[in-house]
This record gives sequence, C-alpha cells and structure tokens, in this order.
Amino acid sequence: MKELQSWLRIPESSDFSIHNIPFGIFSTNRFGPRIGVAIGDQVLDLVGLAQKGLIEVPIPILTKPHLNDFIRLGKRRTSAIRQSLQRLLSDVDSPLKDFPELLLPQKQVQMHLPIEVGDYTDFYSSKEHATNVGAMFRDPENALLPNWKHLPVGYHGRASSIIASGQSIHRPYGQTMPRGAETPVFGPSRRLDFELEMAFVIGKDSQLGQRISTTEADDYIFGMVLFNDWSARDIQKWEYAPLGPFLGKSFASSISPWIVTLDALADFRLSGPQQDPTVLPYLQFEGSRNYDIQLEVDLQPKDSEATSICRSNTKHLYWNIAQQLAHHTVNGCNIRIGDLMASGTISGPEPGNYGSMLELSWGGKKNIELKGGQKRTFIEDYDTVTMRAFAKKPGKRIGFGEVSNQILPAIEP
Repeated sequence: MKELQSWLRIPESSDFSIHNIPFGIFSTNRFGPRIGVAIGDQVLDLVGLAQKGLIEVPIPILTKPHLNDFIRLGKRRTSAIRQSLQRLLSDVDSPLKDFPELLLPQKQVQMHLPIEVGDYTDFYSSKEHATNVGAMFRDPENALLPNWKHLPVGYHGRASSIIASGQSIHRPYGQTMPRGAETPVFGPSRRLDFELEMAFVIGKDSQLGQRISTTEADDYIFGMVLFNDWSARDIQKWEYAPLGPFLGKSFASSISPWIVTLDALADFRLSGPQQDPTVLPYLQFEGSRNYDIQLEVDLQPKDSEATSICRSNTKHLYWNIAQQLAHHTVNGCNIRIGDLMASGTISGPEPGNYGSMLELSWGGKKNIELKGGQKRTFIEDYDTVTMRAFAKKPGKRIGFGEVSNQILPAIEP
C-alpha cells in the first residue's frame, strides 16, 4: 500500500499530519465560527469546500458554532468525510489546489470550544495518581481505597465552566480550613493546581436504561481532546468530605481546540496495565484498548521562560476509555452527543511523570525548580500552564496541539 503523503509541505514534527485530520471550530475577522480541519500549520475551511462542491455536507451544519450536529451525521459518514479530506490533501491532481484561499494560516484564525458540552464526567483512572494521593493523605501502605481496583471511580462535573485553550482564568474564591485553625476562612485559593488529563467526546446518543458494553464503546466515541481539570486543592480538601469535589473543581476546566478521531489513533493502541483482581464481566474487554499518547506540561511565569515540569503517557491509565463508558452506563444512564468524559490525572511511575502540582511538590513539601531560578509548589498569579500531547511512530505523528491558559488574580468579592 502506498504511503499516504500530502502535497502540502508539512514538517515531520507537526501535530497535524495527513494521518490526523482533526476537526474544530474556527473564525476569522471575515466570518463567524465554522468547521475546519487542521493540516500542518493551516486550517482547511470546510464551508468553502462545500461551496466549491468538493465535499457533500450541508452548509448549515458546517456553519454551526459547535461540532455536535456534524458528529450527529454518524461515525460512518464523518469517517468517510475525513477520508475524502485526506484524498483532497494527498492527490497530486487534487482540485483543492485550484482554491488556495481555503487554506488559512492557523496563526490568523481564532479557535473556539469545539463542542457544546451537555454533561461532563471526570474519572480517576490512573493507579499511580490515586496511589500518590492516597499515600499523601491517608495510609502509604493502603493508599488505594477498597473499591478502586474494582470500578472506574468518577464524578459528575460542571459542564458550563469548560473553556477553550487561550482563555484566562481568575483564581477562585472559596472556604478553606487553614492548618491549626478552628473555623474556616473565606478567600482566594492558595493551592491552585492543574491536572493533566485526556477526555473523550461522545459521538452517539443512547437511551435511558441502555447499557453500552466495552465491545460497543468505540461506536459511541467520536474522538479525544487534551483536558486540564483545574483544581483548588485547599478548597477541595475542606469541602469534599463526605461528598465529592464541588467549588474546588467547578470554576474551570479547559480543553484543546482540535478533536482527534479514534480512526486517527487506531495505530497507537496498546495493552494497558495488568488488572488484578479480575474485574467483573461487564468491565472485561478484548484487544488493546489503551493508547500510546505522550503528554507534557510546561509552566511559564509572567515575563519568564517556560519550564517542562511533567512528561507522562496515557498508556499508564489503569482503566481504559471502553471500561469508563461501560461503567458509566451500566446503571442505564443515557449519554448524548457532545458529552465529555475525562480520564482523571494521568501520572506515571516516576516523579517526572506526575500529572499535577500536588504530586510534583508532594503536597507542597518540595519545590519545583523553574528556569531563571524561580520555584513553585502550586500555581501563582500570571503563571501560564501549557499541555501538549502526541502519538508517534516511524513515518506517522498524530498530535493534539495544546491547551494553554494563564491564571489571573482573584476578583475581589
């Protein structure tokens, strides 16, 4: 089989090769939000393609400010559209060459939240992360709670505060209980943190009462994005007993602008960690269901150089996305197109793989050294956190771009 190549000049280091073709929502100073795909350092305008008769997609769907209606066309249709785009970008006699104006530099467009998120669930799928947190706050010898190896722990988060990369976030206010205090205080979080995660986008509705098996899961997942589940650790610590996270999480979560399809990631599947004890039948699966996606996090203080503080990989996840979805729906909970389900913090076995400041600083006890001599235990005002993700093998690279946000000072009440 002939190797797929584009007639465009695309650097080998680009996240957006001909093998990728991720979907997103963009706008320019000439027109409002519409669907495009990333290719190299450019964006291909799908509205323009449809107007020229180069793809068959209703223009009203392509001019929506979200991908939900496009996803609703169905995976068979969207996969065929993606393949058509690959042909247009690879054929030496492609008619797209006659319309260079349909390719716009990424640096000249504005990216938007790619989906209208109806519901959002956050899982807790990294054994290393759960063990680190349990060791810090409970018993190092029994760090994992009894249920952790039997089910993908998760909670329902706040969909309305999911934001796009590039949007600044004000430090949140809330109640905290300072060490040695007898009563809580109200004020800005002093232990603001990121969480390095991936999330998958639901691509097919289910009915109330319907269960989705691990075998069926891929049919219901459109693609994946990078996800930063910002956390105010001090607010969270005080409020989450006896229930779950609330104000410590709901102030913001941010996602990368391009949705990478499962089709694009198919060559990067691998086996995940051995699950012991054996899971219940509805969580059992066949084949390789984890992904080899490299992850990295940079922290950049204002007017300073960025420092890489974490490198991890989705292959470390104990619970894979098929198991997450199967567990989510085993009680009959219905899912809807555009729902977002995040992995939880993705940490690896080494300290440099830890996917949060909480772990990197070990609860604030260790300094994280930055370039230029600065140090951090948690995120300070005007710090920018940038996450990146990509999968790579000889001759093929599939990337997610980045999700990057700056923290601004708290707004005084």
